[in-house]
Amino acid sequence: MPRKAAELLESITGKLAPDPHANRLLPLIGRGAARRSTLAALCLEQRHVIEADRRAFLHLAQRSAWGSARPGEAGSGGASAVSEFFTVLAEGEAVAGHRLGAFGAACGVDEEQAAAYQPLADCQSYPAYVAWLALNGEPADVVLALNTNFAAWGDYCATIADALRRHYGYDDAACAFFDLFAEPGPELRQKSLAAVEEGLDSGRTDEHEALRYGRLLQAYEARFWHALWELDQRTG
Repeated sequence: MPRKAAELLESITGKLAPDPHANRLLPLIGRGAARRSTLAALCLEQRHVIEADRRAFLHLAQRSAWGSARPGEAGSGGASAVSEFFTVLAEGEAVAGHRLGAFGAACGVDEEQAAAYQPLADCQSYPAYVAWLALNGEPADVVLALNTNFAAWGDYCATIADALRRHYGYDDAACAFFDLFAEPGPELRQKSLAAVEEGLDSGRTDEHEALRYGRLLQAYEARFWHALWELDQRTG
């Protein structure tokens, strides 16, 4: 794959790297100090995030098929590297949804509790913005923005998976949701590079827009974790 795609991904990821101290909940989980009720809330919030993101990615895949990549355009459809990238993401969300059940069970979440749970607005601001991007963003730029966010999310998941085993006694099944994102497969990296290269070759990539999208995604990601941290502090 031409070097320019990898360089652009690395450049934007570096520019948007989050403050390592911004996520106050992560160190609590990392040392086993977060309440189990907070872990349950994390699971319940993710139930909403996963399904929303899956649908958003499917819409982006449809929009970015050949001939239909720009907002408001109607095209003939077909395969494209950008479309394949979003298809892989949607498939990954479906897998994540199946794995989340074991984490919820370990947290003591049952269907009655899940049905009664009221999501936190700050936790759901991230998928709300992903849905906005699915409707309004240039898909090639959304590829770059999401990759930037995935780097931080993967690190968070790796820390959580380790802490759940080490401090909370969760088994591999209960940690599988976080393991999925902590070690993304090489296919996603290849699809990312191909999608970025396609965006560059077609002239649809705008680094300024990608940075704007990515900055907002990172801000909404930070809100997600801060809302759960505040919940942990309030819980008696």
